[in-house]
Amino acid sequence: LMRYCPRCASPLVECGIAGRARLSCPDAACGYVFWDNPLPVLAGLVERDGLVVLARNHAWPEKMFGLVTGFMERGETPEEGVAREVQEELGLVTRSASLIGIYPFQRKNEIILAYHVVAEGEIALNEELAEFRLIPPEKLRPWDFGTGLAIRDWLARRSS
Repeated sequence: LMRYCPRCASPLVECGIAGRARLSCPDAACGYVFWDNPLPVLAGLVERDGLVVLARNHAWPEKMFGLVTGFMERGETPEEGVAREVQEELGLVTRSASLIGIYPFQRKNEIILAYHVVAEGEIALNEELAEFRLIPPEKLRPWDFGTGLAIRDWLARRSS
């Protein structure tokens, strides 16, 4: 966590603000509060030619694959952001993006906005990704946290 005020460099102190212990600047003229709010993360359940694209980040264990994810940028809508991430990470063009749901990811202090993305083109991985898999939807197995919850909800909607 932060130790110094990003505005005036004073050491931050813990204070009770809005019902919680928060780090804040002791200099009343500065008034900075580190709210530590969750960051919005975009996730794309990318479907290309009827198959779901799962990718593995270089930093992940060898058999661990997941959805395309990335931080939302200033000035973009979530739909624009997920299309940008799909383009940057997979080299695919988004044809449609529809919200699956919003999911907490408390371990990383993030909130995931998950989209079903229909994309086209040839997959070209960026430097972050080691490999990908194309999975038929009926073979997807959701996990019990984060983006796995979006896969679970998407699969449930498809079967109803």
